[in-house]
Amino acid sequence: MSYAVKNLIEGARELIAFRIGDQEFCVNIMSVREIRGWTPATPLPHAPSYVMGVINLRGAVLPIVDLSSRLGMKPANPSERHVIIVAQVRSKVIGLLVEAVSDILTVTDENIQPTPEVSSDLERQYARGILAIDKRMICLVELGALFTDAESEAA
Repeated sequence: MSYAVKNLIEGARELIAFRIGDQEFCVNIMSVREIRGWTPATPLPHAPSYVMGVINLRGAVLPIVDLSSRLGMKPANPSERHVIIVAQVRSKVIGLLVEAVSDILTVTDENIQPTPEVSSDLERQYARGILAIDKRMICLVELGALFTDAESEAA
């Protein structure tokens, strides 16, 4: 039986986990196009504060979003150790600046705990659940909920 068919039968999904500060987050691996090293971005005037600018990705202009800033955390101070997760958000491709990719996880719905009620409205909007794996707490982020249609157009 093929790997894809096995995953469909068992209801498993793959997530890519990454670090921002001392917290871990993850997104559906199906939205990730590639992972690349940090490249300084060219700033855009009048862009939202979390949009660092744009880079040239094989001839295409790719907006880079400081995911730390977008999540309401301290803005990143990018270094050569940071990475850009190139992701599809609805019909747009954007780069998400994170500190490091930490893992690829295979989980089922039973592994995903609901987001606690004490979370802010913004957090409940983008956080689809919490994974408790190997003494780690990993927040499952829904990229489509994190960026509204207008924001993904701006980025």
